[in-house]
Amino acid sequence: MNLLKPGERVDQLNSRGVKIIQSDHVFAFSLDAVLLAAFAQVKRHSRVVDLAAGNGAVGLFVAPRTDAPVTLVELQPTLADMAKRSVTLNEFKHVEVLTTDLANTPDYVAKDSVDVVTCNPPYFKVSPQSETNPNQHLALARHELTTDFETVCRVSADLLKYQGKLFLVHRPDRLAELLSTLNAHQLAPKRIRFVHPKADREANMVLIEAIKAGKPDGIRIMPPVVVYTEDNQYMTEVAQLLGK
Repeated sequence: MNLLKPGERVDQLNSRGVKIIQSDHVFAFSLDAVLLAAFAQVKRHSRVVDLAAGNGAVGLFVAPRTDAPVTLVELQPTLADMAKRSVTLNEFKHVEVLTTDLANTPDYVAKDSVDVVTCNPPYFKVSPQSETNPNQHLALARHELTTDFETVCRVSADLLKYQGKLFLVHRPDRLAELLSTLNAHQLAPKRIRFVHPKADREANMVLIEAIKAGKPDGIRIMPPVVVYTEDNQYMTEVAQLLGK
């Protein structure tokens, strides 16, 4: 059975054995999705929801680690369709894809029922001066055109059980806002890990774990992820995640 449409390909991370249907013309997952999936703590019976799922990479990467339902939520029908076909490709019987605005997720998934929420949200705010990608699929994935971080936090807080965990990746230049918004929704930040392109460069991503109704103190700053060596080779941790 051919599950691919014109311009699509199948990518597989050797370290995970999960196949993802990709298209550079529409959307392709990148390192942030791989790092987020590795950062997320998913146990054998964890009920998982992945918000702003794109073509499903994060949810598909964590799916083999749980036997409980995994729900991928994606607004764009084209990307949701790619995710559905990847679910079929991997024969994941416990994974479903919802084609809807992430704000509507509590209409489909019971409140206070989820152990883990993951989210790789749009990173960039929209203002009159914003320059968005002319490719609408990429623009929606990267800019807060249809959702924002406050909505991600509100929906995550609704979905998560007491002491359930949210795992997300975002931009360090918004860290103060991210932490304050999480706390405003009773999502206590607990682990923070910065991602640096090279050891001597500023961080360009941040991974955050927050716990619903967690104590407000006790944030741990984890050792950083450094992506490349000085001679542009993947560092060992990243190479292993990518199966290089």
